Amino acid sequence: MSNKIYLSCEEANHTCDKTQYKEASLWEKIKLNFHLAFCAACRKYSRNNAKLTKLIKKKPVKLDVTEKSKLQSAFEKELAKQNN
Repeated sequence: MSNKIYLSCEEANHTCDKTQYKEASLWEKIKLNFHLAFCAACRKYSRNNAKLTKLIKKKPVKLDVTEKSKLQSAFEKELAKQNN
């Protein structure tokens, strides 16, 4: 664990994502809140993340087998593009 309090925006966004899924440690949350106090862009990212989480919990996305398969194929195709 790093003792530095400063986070880059990339690190702050990653910590925000971890917080969303309850995977962030107390120290990570403290550093994130410190960063959010000074960074408007990351505050916006954090707000949008919170809205997304609330939306998903409120109305879960349900796909039938065909839709799920199509989505998985499209994802794998895009992932392959990124890796080449």
